[in-house]
Amino acid sequence: TCVALRADIDALAVPDGVDSPFRSSYEGVAHACGHDVHTAVLLGTAMVLARMAADGLLTHRVRLIFQPAEEVMPGGALGVIAAGGMEGVRRIYGLHCDPRLPVGEVGLRVGALTAASDRILVRVTGQGGHTSRPHLTGDLVYALATLVTEMPAALSRRVDPRSGMSLVWGRITAGSAANAIPARGEAEGTLRCLDVNAWKLAAELVPTLAGQLIAPYGVEVSTEVTHGVPPVMNDPEAIAVLKRAVELSLGPDAVASTDQSLGGEDFAWYLEHVPGAMARLGVRAPGVDNAADLHTPGFDADEDAITSGMMVLASCALLD
Repeated sequence: TCVALRADIDALAVPDGVDSPFRSSYEGVAHACGHDVHTAVLLGTAMVLARMAADGLLTHRVRLIFQPAEEVMPGGALGVIAAGGMEGVRRIYGLHCDPRLPVGEVGLRVGALTAASDRILVRVTGQGGHTSRPHLTGDLVYALATLVTEMPAALSRRVDPRSGMSLVWGRITAGSAANAIPARGEAEGTLRCLDVNAWKLAAELVPTLAGQLIAPYGVEVSTEVTHGVPPVMNDPEAIAVLKRAVELSLGPDAVASTDQSLGGEDFAWYLEHVPGAMARLGVRAPGVDNAADLHTPGFDADEDAITSGMMVLASCALLD
């Protein structure tokens, strides 16, 4: 058996707004979630462990997983698992950048670290027509706008409020002219939930509510719910190993607590097979009070976080 260490390697379709030597060389694409840091951390960890193995100081196998497609639901972790990447693994660990924590700190949490996450795509169709005669065509844009604004509230009344369900739209498209009612429109977003049971209910609930909200306007609606990932559930024993690794490599003051996030993370699929844990790696530079968040053009990680991450993962691999 072996211990696995995982880094995700993909970028995002987000422009790079950081002026630095390592900014993205591709227009409209950037490592705005810190996956380049994760990759560098694991590469550095590999170098440390290889040197220790050559000196006879590494007494057990360690598997390094460089995983693509974390940002694409339901996640590249499923491909790694299908290819046999988890065979013989008894525990798995990972780090994820967190701009809320200063560099040199690592956030730990037992239990749920992230939320379940789904992709929602709603398509609305009608016959289209002139804006002077909406009663003869079905006002598709108004219907789509009603669905977009009312769906989150409707969901909140159909699930337990303690489930923390949140629907946020990221894309709405319809029409091309001010005086023409279009025949097609779409809305796309993400539905996130802290409770697994409510998450499973959403696949049936969202299409039902979409039909009910659109019904008065004389247009048709179809809904696709792409199940994403379950919550990352950190194993208590794995967190204990991580805590010890942080204390030994960075000092006891480096251990920080962290809250459950509504973000989705396909590291959860690995934890369906073996116990493990993910930690939050502090990347906020000294003197910066309001660091840009993940998935924004201004996200920028302090490079010293790479060294911190290497020390933690290498220690973790040695301790487990």
